Amino acid sequence: TPDDVAIALGYADRVVVVPGYGLAVAQAQHATRDLGEALEARGVTVNYAIHPVAGRMPGHMNVLLAEADVPYEQLLDLDQSNPQFPQTDVVLIVGANDVVNPTARDEPDSPIYGMPILEVDEARTVVVVKRSLSPGFAGIDNPLFYFDKTMMLFSDGKAAMEDTLKALKEL
Repeated sequence: TPDDVAIALGYADRVVVVPGYGLAVAQAQHATRDLGEALEARGVTVNYAIHPVAGRMPGHMNVLLAEADVPYEQLLDLDQSNPQFPQTDVVLIVGANDVVNPTARDEPDSPIYGMPILEVDEARTVVVVKRSLSPGFAGIDNPLFYFDKTMMLFSDGKAAMEDTLKALKEL
């Protein structure tokens, strides 16, 4: 629930947001920024991990987050993000799927094997905001969704960010 997500985020020291195509579809960039700012006001360090092919074109997420006035220095690329995940309390995935799929790293028979991913499964807790368990663009299941450390919030990205922000303000 948004309440559970707010508790996980609100009591974290470090949160990394991973935007994907679902953020674009839901036009959730402003609501995501608002949630990030509310977390920062609580003393939480917030960064945004940007996969180069997230969205439907290279740079798609950078454009959306820039439009929402997310500070550029909070945007981290793949090579900057991956070393930080083991020290990250919560990763908040908003509508990303294939770019965080561990089969790309772990399963040689996977159609996406060898594609660099954001290694979010190395964080302490993973929150996935997605409308359903349906596969991403590559059409394959993502085992990350079933890990014990993963919380699923089934919702439109914008509604999820707004509901989580509301719950955070009530903590």
